[in-house]
Amino acid sequence: MERFKRLNIYFKEMYPIVPRLGLGVMIFLEIYFIVLLNHGVGKETLLSFQPVEGQSAFYSFFVQHDILGMLICSFTVFSFLLWLRIADDFKDYELDKRLFAFRPLPSGRVTKTDLRIFATILISFTLLINFLFMKNFIFCFILYTYGSLMAVWFFQKHKIAKSLPLALVTHNPVQILLNLYVISYTIMKYKLPVWDITNFMAVLTLYFPALIWEISRKIRAPEEETEYVTYSKLFGYKKCIRFVFILTWVDICTNFVLVWRLSRLSVLLLFLNALWCSYCFYDYAKSPGRYRIVSKVERYTYIQESLMILTIVGYLIFGRI
Repeated sequence: MERFKRLNIYFKEMYPIVPRLGLGVMIFLEIYFIVLLNHGVGKETLLSFQPVEGQSAFYSFFVQHDILGMLICSFTVFSFLLWLRIADDFKDYELDKRLFAFRPLPSGRVTKTDLRIFATILISFTLLINFLFMKNFIFCFILYTYGSLMAVWFFQKHKIAKSLPLALVTHNPVQILLNLYVISYTIMKYKLPVWDITNFMAVLTLYFPALIWEISRKIRAPEEETEYVTYSKLFGYKKCIRFVFILTWVDICTNFVLVWRLSRLSVLLLFLNALWCSYCFYDYAKSPGRYRIVSKVERYTYIQESLMILTIVGYLIFGRI
């Protein structure tokens, strides 16, 4: 019982279960429907089913559209991101004891044993349900293999831990593998083409926001720098701001490709959102001490992803707008 209480403290402060589970569902649904709709799989196909004699319409729909697989895929996204959160806390334990001693793990309010036991159960359960029920288990296995190598610094901690750019290059691509896991499920389920521009853009559409956020959270004003290594400390905050500015427009272009055939209105709204974020980059470059740029990036990302979800919903209900 005490272990559950300690874990509850950890989840409450570091990884709120309900919102992050909802985020996992949103990430899955966005990629899933963007791929389907851009391949011409419309609501007629998504809603049709053949009644099974002796079974309810709900059961027939549930089985024929593999709702179980969709639930497992969504849970796997949530589960994997939770595991990465725990792995990061283990990797940064010594540094967090000095700089973030108030956090649950370095403060001792949750123990390493608590998190090890929980992570073991979580990973085992996730792999098991994927092995039993998912045709794309190989992609799940690749994802967790890469994640495991990340957790041990690819056996090169003495090199990677000392180099923030090297850590970014080796760790950030995991988001691509996570996207591939969802896309592979979607392709196998509906027997879609494997090699085309839609799938390529879908791989990138959630990779760039993760990359932009990862860099932005480690950009600080000169007076805010500590012994904690940031990109702004290594390269200067102005160069970092210019880099995430470029990434933001590359990112929005991938969104344009995926949304163009679904909603011209969404393209306009995405463009305006990118313009607002670009102004924030410009404003921060002039006066970096007034706020953390990551707060603006997070707002931009939430608006962007919400627009993508609304585009999907609007297209399914009203068609192209």
